[in-house]
Amino acid sequence: MSATASARLILTRLHEVMASRLHAQGKLDQVVDVIGQSLDSEVCSIYLLREGMLELFATRGLNKSAVHVTRMAIGEGLTGTIAANIETLNLAEAKAHPDFQYRPETGEEKYHSFAGVPIVYRERAVGVLCVQHVDPRRYEDIEIEALQTTAMVLSELIANAGLIDEEEALGLTEGQTGTHTVTGLTLVKGLAAGQAVYHQPRVTIDQVMADDIEAERQRVYRAFDKMREQIDNMASQAEFGGAGEHEEVLETYKMFAYDEGWSRRINEAIDSGLTAEAAIERVQQRTRMRMREIDDPLLADRMHDLEDLANRLLRIVSGQLGTAAQQGLPRDSILIARNLGPAELLEYDRRRLKGVILDEGSLTAHVVIVARAMGIPVLGRARGIRGIIRDGDEILLDADHSTATIRPSPQVTAAFDERFAKTREKQAAYAKLRDVEPFTRCGTRIQVMINAGLRDDISALAMTGADGVGLFRTEFQFLVSATLPQRERQTRLYRDVLDAAGDKPVIFRTVDIGGDKAVPYLQSEHAEHDENPAMGWRALRLALEREGLLKVQARALLEAAAGRDLYVMFPMVSEPWEFDAAKQVFEDQLNHLRTKKKLLPDSIRFGAMLEVPALAEVLDILLPRIHFLSVGTNDLTQFLFAADRANPKLAERYDWLSPSILRFLRRVSLAMVGQQVELGICGEMGGRRLEALALLGIGFRRLSITPAAVGPIKELVRKVDLGEITSAMNGWLSDPTVNLRKELQAWADQRGIETD
Repeated sequence: MSATASARLILTRLHEVMASRLHAQGKLDQVVDVIGQSLDSEVCSIYLLREGMLELFATRGLNKSAVHVTRMAIGEGLTGTIAANIETLNLAEAKAHPDFQYRPETGEEKYHSFAGVPIVYRERAVGVLCVQHVDPRRYEDIEIEALQTTAMVLSELIANAGLIDEEEALGLTEGQTGTHTVTGLTLVKGLAAGQAVYHQPRVTIDQVMADDIEAERQRVYRAFDKMREQIDNMASQAEFGGAGEHEEVLETYKMFAYDEGWSRRINEAIDSGLTAEAAIERVQQRTRMRMREIDDPLLADRMHDLEDLANRLLRIVSGQLGTAAQQGLPRDSILIARNLGPAELLEYDRRRLKGVILDEGSLTAHVVIVARAMGIPVLGRARGIRGIIRDGDEILLDADHSTATIRPSPQVTAAFDERFAKTREKQAAYAKLRDVEPFTRCGTRIQVMINAGLRDDISALAMTGADGVGLFRTEFQFLVSATLPQRERQTRLYRDVLDAAGDKPVIFRTVDIGGDKAVPYLQSEHAEHDENPAMGWRALRLALEREGLLKVQARALLEAAAGRDLYVMFPMVSEPWEFDAAKQVFEDQLNHLRTKKKLLPDSIRFGAMLEVPALAEVLDILLPRIHFLSVGTNDLTQFLFAADRANPKLAERYDWLSPSILRFLRRVSLAMVGQQVELGICGEMGGRRLEALALLGIGFRRLSITPAAVGPIKELVRKVDLGEITSAMNGWLSDPTVNLRKELQAWADQRGIETD
């Protein structure tokens, strides 16, 4: 008998059993008989999750006296292993498996072969269905598939019959229904509180068994047609700049979308008696189980692609389309997702979205760059959150300490609120400094500017009283776009930013994409195999290769700044000729606009970012050609220390207050003395008070930092005497101590200068 026929026969009989007037135990006793007879199995047993343990609820072939007596923890024995890993086991000799445990009360010693499948309900294992034979043999694929289909239907039936607790049906053990703390990787620091909202709300399958198989088949056909249309549109709408990884991804999607084998398996599941939704989920479960057996990362990625498509298909066929952003956030929310794209994050109401927790996520992900700009704390790599957090759960997110507290107790909430209140008090105090100019005690004016990347960020100028935008990251528009932004769109954004900034300067950094900020529609053949993307074909290197890209941006900036002052900064300049080449692109576009009698900027000031250490060795050549120089401390630090900042093991290893980097920065500062070139710092280093204190002591007078750091840095500046800190820094750097950070902290404490 085929797997489809076996499953259909079992489903028909199960439906009759569950529709009968028998009590719950009587139904289960009949269920194991039905399955055992249909699969010609000597033993069939059902274990269900009760109070955190897998309990033998019904059996055909084992000792009846073991029912409700034999219990195993998740991960214990073969049954516990199946539940823990949500995987299928198919063994010719059960005793040979390292997790095998003998339970004498069951009388199973005479059975050799064993096969078991998890009973999965809402992505969690709530039980195990297993069969055994005396003869040692592996079960046929059709038998395993029949068991898997049966287990899926059984999960719905036992939940509806009240055979498992609602909490356990949701995959929450007793310990997970109360306060629970999850840990992860801090992607964006900050505190936040709100109710859990899933980015893609779970598709609830209300009906598992089909009333009309042909009607279900037609629903799947229509869903496949719609999904394939969506995938084709994705490919046709993209304005690609050449071959690249994006095309491979789309081709893989198209391959799966049109895969006859995938659609055939779904059809077979429908033939066995499942609804369209249940059939897709049944095949998706099989995919997840196969993914766990794949060691090849490339193949595993392809299986992830298939699961993404299965989710898309499931949403189409169920009519449960859209994300939580499209449905709207009714209250303060913490967003839960496996991963997010930057465009998806920007769809959310920033007044309601307080934080994000990701099952995956990395420090270099595009969404992290955007979230940091939005001031939204993000916790990543919080494994298993989907089995712990329910929609609507209260969450306290402490991304400063890489934790999130789920369903907090009143005491925990009170402590968190107190800490939050202190943070708000400090913010209120900093807000009072909005209109206060940051002069040092010795009377020197320090420029405090903000970093920005979104149109809405410019409002921070008025809120903080910052002197301008020291770094506007133009790549954000490229990162959140599905296609290369057209010149008109770029011009509109830059003009809006300048309008919002008023008479305060905005330094536009030309597009810094590629490397760890790759976009699918604009890949370079040089970047396809970058082993170290941060040091690869990116930023100005890519822009000079794709001259059309820089030409369009230059034209957009020049037109947007008509009648105003324009500040342009080139990223990742390694040698003076790269600056000259980039500036020439702007000069060519400027001449073109002159011939068209277009209104031009009143003035154009060009600058460079010092991120590549090599540039420091040729400053004497570069300085006569530029108006300003900004040191990008984030990239500079990783290049100086040969330490990838995306690597968690190295992220905190090298200190910004190390004599090596401070000596380097002081050398750059001294090279600027007597030059008509402004020097500034861009990056997180300038936004930390102790580090900012050190920077003031080695000659830096302009800091471009996050808006949230403006108040604290202004407060710091007003307490500093530049003569004192310069003298102290010169002494420490001439004869470095073992711990310069400790020395500087003690120096600040003695003078009542508060640090982070």
